Amino acid sequence: MTALKLTQIGNSVGVILPKEVLSRLKLEKGDSLFITDCANGITLSPYSPDFEQQMAVARKVMKKRRDALRELAK
Repeated sequence: MTALKLTQIGNSVGVILPKEVLSRLKLEKGDSLFITDCANGITLSPYSPDFEQQMAVARKVMKKRRDALRELAK
């Protein structure tokens, strides 16, 4: 576990992530980081939970309408 210190950034307070953490999350300056509430705290992730839900629905539709999508792709 790594302890991070809160830092004053302008009128806000922020956390500076170490290079190792950025590398593990495959993040670079300007990328988005999503915070999700969990039962035991919060989760930081580069993946949007809303996007994941949309993709699950899209996969379901693509599986159901596979033949129609194949014809449209021709």
